[in-house]
Amino acid sequence: MSTPSRFKKDKEIIAEYESQVKEIRAQLVEQQKCLEQQTEMRVQLLQDLQDFFRKKAEIETEYSRNLEKLAERFMAKTRSTKDHQQYKKDQNLLSPVNCWYLLLNQVRRESKDHATLSDIYLNNVIMRFMQISEDSTRMFKKSKEIAFQLHEDLMKVLNELYTVMKTYHMYHAESISAESKLKEAEKQEEKQIGRSGDPVFHIRLEERHQRRSSVKKIEKMKEKRQAKYSENKLKSIKARNEYLLTLEATNASVFKYYIHDLSDLIDCCDLGYHASLNRALRTYLSAEYNLETSRHEGLDIIENAVDNLEPRSDKQRFMEMYPAAFCPPMKFEFQSHMGDEVCQVSAQQPVQAELMLRYQQLQSRLATLKIENEEVKKTTEATLQTIQDMVTIEDYDVSECFQHSRSTESVKSTVSETYLSKPSIAKRRANQQETEQFYFMKLREYLEGSNLITKLQAKHDLLQRTLGEGHKAEYMTTRTRDRLSPS
Repeated sequence: MSTPSRFKKDKEIIAEYESQVKEIRAQLVEQQKCLEQQTEMRVQLLQDLQDFFRKKAEIETEYSRNLEKLAERFMAKTRSTKDHQQYKKDQNLLSPVNCWYLLLNQVRRESKDHATLSDIYLNNVIMRFMQISEDSTRMFKKSKEIAFQLHEDLMKVLNELYTVMKTYHMYHAESISAESKLKEAEKQEEKQIGRSGDPVFHIRLEERHQRRSSVKKIEKMKEKRQAKYSENKLKSIKARNEYLLTLEATNASVFKYYIHDLSDLIDCCDLGYHASLNRALRTYLSAEYNLETSRHEGLDIIENAVDNLEPRSDKQRFMEMYPAAFCPPMKFEFQSHMGDEVCQVSAQQPVQAELMLRYQQLQSRLATLKIENEEVKKTTEATLQTIQDMVTIEDYDVSECFQHSRSTESVKSTVSETYLSKPSIAKRRANQQETEQFYFMKLREYLEGSNLITKLQAKHDLLQRTLGEGHKAEYMTTRTRDRLSPS
């Protein structure tokens, strides 16, 4: 292949790689936009829920006042009657009159119930939505920090692949050039030897000496070019091996990010969101069910939706909404150079011993890293379970607020002792945020460790497949013999 064609092919390979990396970078940006958009949508949804329940609380308050006015209006008319005096004395009334009084009492009871409902909406449900909105924004910011680190690490891996690919291309080109020069020297030697074989009886002595000198020069030039070719060939083999190892590690890292890390990031954004929303809406359900059992049919529909607050299915739907952003990219393929047909790591001499040593080093380091990362994983999972226990506490039952044996004051007192008004709430939230901070720290540590293990494991597995059991046994036998032989 001519030099211009070679350069053109190199440019096409590099352009193809840069285009693939550009697409991945665009995907990473789009992923962040999608997560940010999801958070904004959640915050807006929570704001709408707050506005809705604030308006509903106003309606319930107004309805409670109207019921109280209604009951008081008709109760005032009866206070001076004989029936009322009889009612106060022994409540021995005619059934129609008794029904009348019971009806008025029921209106007053409903008035208290709706006042209680309004109080729960204003001082419990709405405050929960405000907290969920605050938590969602905080979770997104923390997840964004981790995502930024993962994106940086991923781009470093891609840049490393680009560097070793360029190095491989450069050394392979030098090897081809050295091989070409060596062949040229061999042709000159053959040509000179052919001349030396001509009849020499008519050649002068001086010309014979010149021919011998020329042959020696060509032989020295050939030896130099042979040495240069061997040196460049070795560099090319090592560069290709490094490229293939890095290629395997890069593909493993990209696959891990799209299949595992990305899912973990979405989980971070969702952390506590569904459970907290579940609790807030269950508070509403409890209030409504205790207010009026006849409304169960309509509330069952809402309860069914609350029961379906499930982060996993939501995450799946979310990712399906943006397939272009979350679909894993194609694997990077080995880009051969100048007709190089070898697309596997070469384990032949003189690089076999070097690869075997590298394999053993990888094996030892992986064993240590896996033990350390497993401990971090256990800590992360235990911390996550603690957070889940914090956000799934069943504190949404407000049935006690509707016990009518109490006075209005005692009902208000009961409401004041609910979820958001307890003195321990500040401590509980401080503990939750402190636990979240520790979880994110450990998650970051685990993801960084698992990313390193993924890269090293990919190189280790490729070397293991390349070297095979035969090569490893032979290498270990040689090492043992060397240690036992006298120095």
